[in-house]
Amino acid sequence: MSENSPGNPKGTPKLKETERVVTTGGPGHGAGGMVGQKAMSFGPSAKRLVRRMRPYRLKTIGVLILAVGSVVLTALGPRILGHATDLIFEGLFGNQFPATSSKDQVIEQVRASGDDRLADMLQAMDFVPGVGVDFSAVSSVLLVVLGLYAAASVLSFVQGFLLNDVVQGTVRDMRSDVETKVNELPLEYFDTQPRGELLSRVTNDIDNISQTLQQTMSQLLTSLLTVIAVLGMMFWISPLLALIALVSVPISMFTTAAIMKRSQTQFIAQWRRTGKLNAHIEETFSGHSLVKVFGRQAEVERVFAEENDKLYDASFRAQFISGLIMPVMMFIGNLNYVVIAVVGGLRVANGSLSLGEVQAFIQYTRQFTQPLTAVASMMNLLQSGVASAERVFELLDADEQRVEGTQSPAPVEERHGEVVFEDVSFSYDADQPLIEHLSLVARPGQTVAIVGPTGAGKTTLVNLVMRFYEVDGGRITLDGVDISAMPRAALRDQIGMVLQDAWLFEGTIRDNIAYGRPDATEEEILEAARATFVDRFVHSLPDGYDTVIDEDGGNISAGERQLITIARAFVSNPALLILDEATSSVDTRTELLLQQAMSALRSDRTSFVIAHRLSTIRDADLILVMEDGAIVEQGNHGELLEADGAYARLYRSQFAAPVEA
Repeated sequence: MSENSPGNPKGTPKLKETERVVTTGGPGHGAGGMVGQKAMSFGPSAKRLVRRMRPYRLKTIGVLILAVGSVVLTALGPRILGHATDLIFEGLFGNQFPATSSKDQVIEQVRASGDDRLADMLQAMDFVPGVGVDFSAVSSVLLVVLGLYAAASVLSFVQGFLLNDVVQGTVRDMRSDVETKVNELPLEYFDTQPRGELLSRVTNDIDNISQTLQQTMSQLLTSLLTVIAVLGMMFWISPLLALIALVSVPISMFTTAAIMKRSQTQFIAQWRRTGKLNAHIEETFSGHSLVKVFGRQAEVERVFAEENDKLYDASFRAQFISGLIMPVMMFIGNLNYVVIAVVGGLRVANGSLSLGEVQAFIQYTRQFTQPLTAVASMMNLLQSGVASAERVFELLDADEQRVEGTQSPAPVEERHGEVVFEDVSFSYDADQPLIEHLSLVARPGQTVAIVGPTGAGKTTLVNLVMRFYEVDGGRITLDGVDISAMPRAALRDQIGMVLQDAWLFEGTIRDNIAYGRPDATEEEILEAARATFVDRFVHSLPDGYDTVIDEDGGNISAGERQLITIARAFVSNPALLILDEATSSVDTRTELLLQQAMSALRSDRTSFVIAHRLSTIRDADLILVMEDGAIVEQGNHGELLEADGAYARLYRSQFAAPVEA
């Protein structure tokens, strides 16, 4: 199969012809109806995103263990540093008193002088009168702290390495799942989704998820573990001060939750607006020639400006509201710091705590509020990532096409391309029947031409043969095998299709021809090129068959692109050939030559030819005239002209000379 045929969405009664694809409304119109949809809740989407890391659970456990080790070692640092402060402070006081006195005598002397507060402080200290600072002991403490911090850094580095592997692997799997899902979606899904919107989900949203996980997972995990470890150290030093510090937690959580509730809807709107603007840009760039031909630049710029402004507004509101979290958290943390400093100073004064313990506790206070502030500051990024995840999950949750059949097609030696429609009924919309109880037989070697006005259902017939859509009633057989019981890939391997719109990918001419059959030999490719007259113009190109075609095929003419797509169908050597206005882009002389070449190709094969120019199907073995999804006439060219019916009216409308008044 060389190309996929476009389809028609359900719920669009007026669009009966499947060649009229629902896109974004033509140049100058964006994707509609996407912004303002109700978003899924933050919690379930975040949990679903985390569950996607299950294949990497062993590495995730390793990340958790390393994070715990790193956080515990880091948390021990201030407590040990507090002991160094006590050693220095005790040495300074000990050096102020004579060595002839004992500690108890010094305290009694101070208390006798009326300074009870200083006496209480000295009581809590472990100083020796006449002995100064023990720098050897201080150095030992500092070396221990240095070792702890160095070990914590190594563990943190290894943790970051493993976490990066987990995150990137998860995103890679998500991209793979999206690619698989796209291949499993029915054609009607793409008919109802603006292309730019779909591309935004597959590219922008997944990239945003990757960035979010990369920037938040490590910091979020470390922050939460730090809060637990630091809280334990705080209770170890002073339960009273720890309870004071805990007062800020519910206040912070309540404030953060209130802000998040308001900002989450704005992030959903931001990414939906991004998809809508993407759709407008994509269709405008694709149709930039038409935009210029019809002078619609001003309208395109106006729509772009409107959508850009709406995206700006949504992004500004989302970032501004979520940006309030961090300054509010810092304000609450600073208030908590002041209260702890005051209460801690009073505890040192009455001898309940040492100066080193209070110093360590104040450090822990900063370490306690810092991760809370960091988590709060990550909320805007986290909300943005979850909003993107919701959009990707919507794609992954879309209904897939009907389950594949398992019946094998006819053996190769028995394939002739006989197609039989048996009482087939089909409609895009249940309330608007299109094809009802249609029966026909296309025998091997026959060329079956399908003609009729736009919207009659011509392309619908071949779409049903290709199983782009499933029939509502009856059945279609290919060489005696029901196509609904066959795997789609096996069915489409027997069909070659050429559309009116030539689709080529960025690559060489040789690669584009071989796309119809990747295992084709060089001689088979050249034979197909000569048969379809591609060889005639290829030699005028600088690199011949190695000429690289642009993404949109802009470096060759429309007729040449069409010839390459026909050569692609030739090289696939199909049992059934479908031509949907395949020669509409070539000149008259080339069309005549192609008719001769296709006559040879159609030998012992069934060919469906959809045509508006009746001159191209005069020699067809069977001509089907369709109106409103029904075959109103059938026969060869001569028979239908004699019948003087619908076909004759179409023929005269194209070839009869105008009547002069």
